[in-house]
Amino acid sequence: MMYRTPKLKNPIIFIHGLLGFGDISIGQWKIKSYFPGIREYLHRHGNRVLLAHVHPTRSIRDRATQLKRFINDRFGSEPVHLIGHSMGGLDARFMINQLGMENQVISLTSIGTPHRGSYFADWGIRHLSRVLSPILNYFHIPAKAFYDLTTEQCSQFNEKIQDIPSVRYFSVAGKISAPLLGLEWRLSSKLVGDFEGENDGVVSVRSAKYGEWCEIWDADHMNLINWPNRHAKRKGIWQDRSEDYGRLIEKISLATEAP
Repeated sequence: MMYRTPKLKNPIIFIHGLLGFGDISIGQWKIKSYFPGIREYLHRHGNRVLLAHVHPTRSIRDRATQLKRFINDRFGSEPVHLIGHSMGGLDARFMINQLGMENQVISLTSIGTPHRGSYFADWGIRHLSRVLSPILNYFHIPAKAFYDLTTEQCSQFNEKIQDIPSVRYFSVAGKISAPLLGLEWRLSSKLVGDFEGENDGVVSVRSAKYGEWCEIWDADHMNLINWPNRHAKRKGIWQDRSEDYGRLIEKISLATEAP
Protein backbone atom coordinates (compact mmCIF):
# COMPACT_ATOMS: atom_id res chain seq x y z
CA MET A 1 0.00 0.00 0.00
CA MET A 2 1.34 3.43 -0.93
CA TYR A 3 1.00 6.33 1.48
CA ARG A 4 0.93 10.01 0.68
CA THR A 5 3.88 11.68 2.36
CA PRO A 6 3.04 15.34 2.89
CA LYS A 7 5.35 18.28 3.27
CA LEU A 8 5.07 19.60 6.81
CA LYS A 9 5.07 23.37 7.20
CA ASN A 10 7.70 23.22 9.94
CA PRO A 11 11.08 21.46 10.28
CA ILE A 12 11.49 17.89 11.55
CA ILE A 13 14.28 17.21 14.04
CA PHE A 14 15.47 13.63 14.52
CA ILE A 15 17.14 12.76 17.84
CA HIS A 16 19.36 9.71 18.24
CA GLY A 17 19.39 7.39 21.22
CA LEU A 18 21.97 6.08 23.67
CA LEU A 19 25.37 5.53 22.00
CA GLY A 20 23.99 7.26 18.91
CA PHE A 21 25.83 9.47 16.45
CA GLY A 22 25.39 11.89 13.59
CA ASP A 23 26.33 11.08 10.03
CA ILE A 24 29.73 9.42 9.63
CA SER A 25 31.44 10.66 6.47
CA ILE A 26 34.79 10.55 4.73
CA GLY A 27 35.07 13.71 2.68
CA GLN A 28 31.86 13.99 0.68
CA TRP A 29 31.03 10.31 1.13
CA LYS A 30 28.52 9.38 3.81
CA ILE A 31 29.39 5.90 5.09
CA LYS A 32 26.88 5.56 7.94
CA SER A 33 23.73 7.33 9.08
CA TYR A 34 21.83 6.76 12.30
CA PHE A 35 18.48 6.95 10.47
CA PRO A 36 19.57 5.43 7.13
CA GLY A 37 17.43 6.51 4.20
CA ILE A 38 14.70 8.11 6.30
CA ARG A 39 15.79 11.72 6.16
CA GLU A 40 16.58 11.41 2.44
CA TYR A 41 13.11 10.01 1.81
CA LEU A 42 11.43 12.85 3.68
CA HIS A 43 13.68 15.40 1.94
CA ARG A 44 12.48 14.12 -1.43
CA HIS A 45 8.95 14.99 -0.36
CA GLY A 46 9.95 18.56 0.43
CA ASN A 47 10.41 18.32 4.19
CA ARG A 48 13.14 20.12 6.08
CA VAL A 49 14.84 17.41 8.15
CA LEU A 50 17.89 17.56 10.41
CA LEU A 51 19.51 15.13 12.84
CA ALA A 52 20.45 16.62 16.21
CA HIS A 53 23.78 15.35 17.51
CA VAL A 54 23.80 15.11 21.31
CA HIS A 55 26.25 13.36 23.60
CA PRO A 56 25.98 9.55 23.35
CA THR A 57 26.25 8.77 27.08
CA ARG A 58 25.57 11.90 29.11
CA SER A 59 22.43 12.38 31.20
CA ILE A 60 18.99 13.18 29.86
CA ARG A 61 19.37 16.70 31.28
CA ASP A 62 22.67 17.28 29.46
CA ARG A 63 21.41 15.82 26.19
CA ALA A 64 18.21 17.89 26.41
CA THR A 65 20.27 21.05 26.92
CA GLN A 66 22.32 20.21 23.83
CA LEU A 67 19.12 19.50 21.88
CA LYS A 68 17.67 22.89 22.77
CA ARG A 69 20.89 24.61 21.68
CA PHE A 70 20.86 22.70 18.38
CA ILE A 71 17.27 23.75 17.61
CA ASN A 72 17.80 27.39 18.58
CA ASP A 73 21.03 27.66 16.60
CA ARG A 74 19.43 26.37 13.40
CA PHE A 75 15.83 27.50 13.59
CA GLY A 76 15.71 30.31 16.10
CA SER A 77 12.21 30.44 17.54
CA GLU A 78 10.52 28.61 14.64
CA PRO A 79 8.25 25.78 15.87
CA VAL A 80 9.45 22.24 15.10
CA HIS A 81 8.37 18.60 15.06
CA LEU A 82 10.55 16.12 16.98
CA ILE A 83 11.13 12.43 16.27
CA GLY A 84 13.24 10.79 18.98
CA HIS A 85 14.60 7.26 18.95
CA SER A 86 14.99 5.44 22.27
CA MET A 87 16.59 7.79 24.82
CA GLY A 88 16.07 10.66 22.36
CA GLY A 89 12.36 10.64 23.21
CA LEU A 90 13.15 11.20 26.89
CA ASP A 91 15.57 14.01 26.02
CA ALA A 92 12.81 15.70 24.07
CA ARG A 93 10.25 15.32 26.87
CA PHE A 94 12.69 16.84 29.37
CA MET A 95 13.54 19.73 27.04
CA ILE A 96 9.87 20.54 26.39
CA ASN A 97 8.91 20.47 30.07
CA GLN A 98 11.99 21.84 31.82
CA LEU A 99 13.90 24.06 29.38
CA GLY A 100 11.28 26.51 28.19
CA MET A 101 10.58 24.87 24.82
CA GLU A 102 6.90 24.12 25.34
CA ASN A 103 5.83 26.83 22.88
CA GLN A 104 8.33 25.83 20.19
CA VAL A 105 7.56 22.11 19.86
CA ILE A 106 4.48 21.17 17.86
CA SER A 107 4.74 17.41 18.24
CA LEU A 108 6.97 14.68 19.62
CA THR A 109 6.93 11.20 18.11
CA SER A 110 8.98 8.75 20.17
CA ILE A 111 10.35 5.62 18.50
CA GLY A 112 11.13 2.68 20.80
CA THR A 113 11.53 5.03 23.75
CA PRO A 114 11.64 3.43 27.25
CA HIS A 115 9.20 5.90 28.82
CA ARG A 116 8.85 3.57 31.80
CA GLY A 117 12.44 2.37 31.68
CA SER A 118 13.82 -0.97 30.55
CA TYR A 119 14.43 -4.03 32.65
CA PHE A 120 17.53 -4.64 30.53
CA ALA A 121 18.98 -1.39 31.92
CA ASP A 122 18.19 -2.61 35.44
CA TRP A 123 19.92 -5.92 34.73
CA GLY A 124 22.91 -4.22 33.12
CA ILE A 125 23.49 -1.92 36.09
CA ARG A 126 23.33 -4.86 38.51
CA HIS A 127 25.51 -7.28 36.56
CA LEU A 128 27.84 -5.22 34.35
CA SER A 129 28.53 -1.90 36.07
CA ARG A 130 31.23 -3.33 38.37
CA VAL A 131 33.21 -4.41 35.33
CA LEU A 132 32.41 -1.58 32.91
CA SER A 133 32.49 1.43 35.26
CA PRO A 134 36.29 1.37 35.77
CA ILE A 135 36.80 1.17 32.01
CA LEU A 136 34.47 4.08 31.32
CA ASN A 137 36.07 6.11 34.10
CA TYR A 138 39.56 5.40 32.76
CA PHE A 139 38.60 6.78 29.34
CA HIS A 140 36.58 9.65 30.92
CA ILE A 141 33.34 8.45 29.31
CA PRO A 142 30.22 9.66 31.18
CA ALA A 143 27.85 6.85 32.16
CA LYS A 144 24.81 8.70 33.55
CA ALA A 145 22.70 7.79 30.51
CA PHE A 146 22.75 4.09 31.42
CA TYR A 147 21.33 4.85 34.88
CA ASP A 148 18.73 7.25 33.50
CA LEU A 149 17.11 4.39 31.56
CA THR A 150 16.39 2.11 34.53
CA THR A 151 12.79 1.52 35.57
CA GLU A 152 13.31 3.30 38.90
CA GLN A 153 14.84 6.42 37.34
CA CYS A 154 12.16 6.58 34.64
CA SER A 155 9.46 6.28 37.29
CA GLN A 156 10.92 9.32 39.04
CA PHE A 157 11.29 11.06 35.67
CA ASN A 158 7.58 10.55 34.89
CA GLU A 159 6.51 11.98 38.25
CA LYS A 160 8.34 15.20 37.42
CA ILE A 161 8.10 15.49 33.64
CA GLN A 162 4.46 15.98 32.74
CA ASP A 163 3.06 16.40 29.24
CA ILE A 164 2.43 19.91 27.97
CA PRO A 165 -1.18 20.28 26.73
CA SER A 166 -0.19 22.33 23.66
CA VAL A 167 2.25 19.64 22.44
CA ARG A 168 1.00 16.55 20.60
CA TYR A 169 2.62 13.28 21.70
CA PHE A 170 2.72 10.13 19.52
CA SER A 171 4.77 6.92 19.61
CA VAL A 172 5.97 3.78 17.84
CA ALA A 173 6.82 0.52 19.63
CA GLY A 174 8.65 -2.50 18.27
CA LYS A 175 7.72 -6.15 18.70
CA ILE A 176 10.47 -8.58 17.77
CA SER A 177 9.31 -11.87 16.25
CA ALA A 178 11.05 -15.22 15.77
CA PRO A 179 12.26 -14.52 12.19
CA LEU A 180 14.02 -11.36 13.42
CA LEU A 181 15.43 -12.75 16.66
CA GLY A 182 19.19 -13.15 16.18
CA LEU A 183 21.87 -13.83 18.76
CA GLU A 184 22.40 -10.11 19.32
CA TRP A 185 18.88 -9.79 20.76
CA ARG A 186 18.22 -13.14 22.43
CA LEU A 187 19.51 -12.41 25.93
CA SER A 188 18.09 -8.90 26.22
CA SER A 189 14.79 -9.85 24.58
CA LYS A 190 14.29 -12.77 26.98
CA LEU A 191 15.16 -10.67 30.04
CA VAL A 192 12.77 -7.90 29.06
CA GLY A 193 10.12 -10.38 27.92
CA ASP A 194 10.11 -12.27 31.21
CA PHE A 195 9.46 -9.08 33.20
CA GLU A 196 7.69 -6.74 30.78
CA GLY A 197 6.26 -8.80 27.93
CA GLU A 198 6.50 -8.13 24.19
CA ASN A 199 9.50 -6.03 23.26
CA ASP A 200 11.87 -4.89 20.50
CA GLY A 201 14.89 -6.55 22.07
CA VAL A 202 15.53 -3.94 24.77
CA VAL A 203 12.36 -1.86 25.19
CA SER A 204 8.95 -3.37 25.90
CA VAL A 205 5.82 -2.41 24.01
CA ARG A 206 4.30 -1.36 27.33
CA SER A 207 7.18 1.01 28.05
CA ALA A 208 7.27 2.46 24.51
CA LYS A 209 3.53 3.20 24.30
CA TYR A 210 3.01 6.90 24.82
CA GLY A 211 0.75 9.76 23.82
CA GLU A 212 -2.41 9.95 21.75
CA TRP A 213 -1.62 6.90 19.64
CA CYS A 214 1.03 4.23 19.31
CA GLU A 215 1.87 2.20 16.21
CA ILE A 216 3.34 -1.25 16.86
CA TRP A 217 5.80 -2.43 14.22
CA ASP A 218 7.22 -5.92 13.77
CA ALA A 219 10.80 -4.81 14.34
CA ASP A 220 13.85 -4.95 16.56
CA HIS A 221 15.12 -1.85 18.34
CA MET A 222 17.37 -0.71 15.49
CA ASN A 223 15.11 -1.92 12.70
CA LEU A 224 12.66 0.70 13.98
CA ILE A 225 14.99 3.34 12.52
CA ASN A 226 15.65 1.40 9.31
CA TRP A 227 18.79 -0.53 10.19
CA PRO A 228 18.36 -3.79 8.25
CA ASN A 229 17.78 -6.93 10.29
CA ARG A 230 20.21 -9.53 8.96
CA HIS A 231 17.83 -12.43 9.49
CA ALA A 232 15.02 -10.65 7.66
CA LYS A 233 17.38 -9.93 4.77
CA ARG A 234 18.53 -13.55 4.65
CA LYS A 235 14.91 -14.78 4.57
CA GLY A 236 13.97 -12.23 1.93
CA ILE A 237 11.41 -10.48 4.13
CA TRP A 238 13.34 -7.27 4.82
CA GLN A 239 11.42 -4.11 3.89
CA ASP A 240 12.71 -0.56 3.91
CA ARG A 241 10.97 1.55 6.58
CA SER A 242 10.82 4.77 4.55
CA GLU A 243 7.12 4.47 3.74
CA ASP A 244 6.37 3.72 7.39
CA TYR A 245 7.88 7.10 8.22
CA GLY A 246 5.92 8.63 5.36
CA ARG A 247 2.77 7.32 7.02
CA LEU A 248 3.87 8.79 10.37
CA ILE A 249 4.38 12.19 8.75
CA GLU A 250 0.93 11.94 7.19
CA LYS A 251 -0.65 11.21 10.59
CA ILE A 252 1.33 14.03 12.22
CA SER A 253 0.19 16.39 9.47
CA LEU A 254 -3.47 15.44 9.91
CA ALA A 255 -3.21 15.91 13.68
CA THR A 256 -1.32 19.19 13.77
CA GLU A 257 -1.98 21.15 10.58
CA ALA A 258 -5.26 22.72 9.56
CA PRO A 259 -6.65 21.47 6.20
